[in-house]
Amino acid sequence: METFVFLFPQLNFSAPKEEAYFKILGPKDLPVATMQDSRSRKDDKDKKSRISRLLTKSGSHENVSPEKMATTKNSDVSPEAALQWGESFEELLRHSDGVEMFSKFLKSEFSEENIQFWLACNDYKSTRSDSKRLNKAKTIYALYIEADAPKEINIDHPTKVTIQQNIRLPTVSCFDVAQSKVFSLMKKDSYPRFLQSNMYLRIIKRKNPGSTMYRRRSRSCVFSDHAEATSNADVWL
Repeated sequence: METFVFLFPQLNFSAPKEEAYFKILGPKDLPVATMQDSRSRKDDKDKKSRISRLLTKSGSHENVSPEKMATTKNSDVSPEAALQWGESFEELLRHSDGVEMFSKFLKSEFSEENIQFWLACNDYKSTRSDSKRLNKAKTIYALYIEADAPKEINIDHPTKVTIQQNIRLPTVSCFDVAQSKVFSLMKKDSYPRFLQSNMYLRIIKRKNPGSTMYRRRSRSCVFSDHAEATSNADVWL
């Protein structure tokens, strides 16, 4: 009769082979590659957790998320007010309702990160406390600047490298170059499309109850003695 001798009675031989192997070796004897992979997974998990917290914070007023800032319905905006937005992009940004609607328009084009970044930079520059400014700078960098950021903006690599170098001791003007480029992109590319969008045209064409919408007449229109207008095709706006 053959006799079997078990050298490791503490092991559960019904468990998977890998589990028994680790019990024999112990954590100090694990292969280096296995321990490095474990640390790498932990670092990835920590990074995802950090980004998740930043995304939650980005819904606050400081980082201006379109979902959180939408406090005024489109129907509450008068055609007269909306017409002012069409005078210039700068004029639109002076009106909170205009910024809100433009943010919704950018969201429909999957580019809302541009206005969010621009507004976050304004908030950053208005922060007085050095410690708060440092925290906000790190948040802006993690959300909008670094590679594969959840709301990464489209700026050139040299600008990103400069911000990465300055982020350790951020100044008030740390994001100025990137903010200027994003502003120019919105003004030249997104803003003209916004003025032609149904979202905007529905408002300026809407009539208020009991009122009549008139087309504005240019001051260059000249009337004769018989009160007949003599003007060219560019007179009416």
